[in-house]
Amino acid sequence: MRNLKKVLSITAAAAMAVTSIAPVSVFADDEETFKIGVIGPMTGDYAQYGTGVYNAAKIAADEINENGGFNGYKVEILDAGDDQGDPDKAIHAYDDLLDKGMQMLCGTVTSGACIAVASEAADSTFLFTPSATAVESIEGGDNEFRMCFTDPMQGTKSAEYISEKGLATKVATLYDSAADYNVGVHDAFVEACDEYGLELVDDQKYTTDSNQDFSAQLQSIKKSGAELLFLPNYYSDNALILQQASDIGLDIKFFGVDGMDGILNVENFDTSLAEGVMLLTPFAATGEDEATKNFVKAYGDANNGEVPNQFAADAYDVIYAMKAAADDASITPDMSNEDISAAMSESMLNITIDGLTGEAKWTEDGECDKAPKAYVIKDGVYASMDE
Repeated sequence: MRNLKKVLSITAAAAMAVTSIAPVSVFADDEETFKIGVIGPMTGDYAQYGTGVYNAAKIAADEINENGGFNGYKVEILDAGDDQGDPDKAIHAYDDLLDKGMQMLCGTVTSGACIAVASEAADSTFLFTPSATAVESIEGGDNEFRMCFTDPMQGTKSAEYISEKGLATKVATLYDSAADYNVGVHDAFVEACDEYGLELVDDQKYTTDSNQDFSAQLQSIKKSGAELLFLPNYYSDNALILQQASDIGLDIKFFGVDGMDGILNVENFDTSLAEGVMLLTPFAATGEDEATKNFVKAYGDANNGEVPNQFAADAYDVIYAMKAAADDASITPDMSNEDISAAMSESMLNITIDGLTGEAKWTEDGECDKAPKAYVIKDGVYASMDE
């Protein structure tokens, strides 16, 4: 159980906005710098996630350094550890980053890898995952937090949203039964269907090593009478599913969660097939608010015009939340990882940030408390379904 001291709310003006306020003229000591590690898939099928997190973390750190750093000290994002979404590689990356002086971790990015690293970091290195959604991802110790929703929450909120918006009454699912993320979202969605008056007419699955041919499952779904297909999978699988659904003439609505984010950037994917696809995700680069526009521009300027995804936005918010907690805790770089971890964990309960992904605060179990957002892909971009 984490101890709760004074309650301090840190708003967007203090914690998030990049303003014209002049940065502090002198840091405490240029040799005294907070070192933050990032671990995620920098190569492989899910590289969009890892590189988005790493690139956004660097942008946030640069902005923060221009405006006073963490409690008056500079912050450095170390070279990213590439785990390719693999738990064993993630542990290796964690150990390597510790050898390089890592004091806090922004990561890991995917759930299975995060579960493995969380047990290593328990109560010793402050861990803040931007996007690992499995419940177990932050159960290793009291020093672990997340920016995103859990898998069960995404599944439950999806069923609630589909029902309340009248999107369908008969639904089907198609999911990877060998992946923690997919299973967690799927199971919660299925459980919530009864509560929200949705009839599950077909429940299809596949495994990670058989994710190239979905014809049998899609034919079954086509015959089921389903009006909407729920896809709690990563974008690479969903791109193939959409292609093969089109090939058999499956006329159905598609609904995903944050793993769907990135589908418009899949190489050789016909993005017209994603028109009308709906998803719950806390960020869209097409947002008109000033914070989103500034972030999208900064990200594009730093990365050859690339457009940031939700994972990037979550990581950006993670670094700013770290700053808010570091300022509240008055930590210094000469402290041990264990002392930094304990102080940051206590201060996380005192802060609120108004970030790219919404206004957020944290509970004693490390979970993020914020409202979900829904988008639909329209004319090749994300459009809010709630405006």
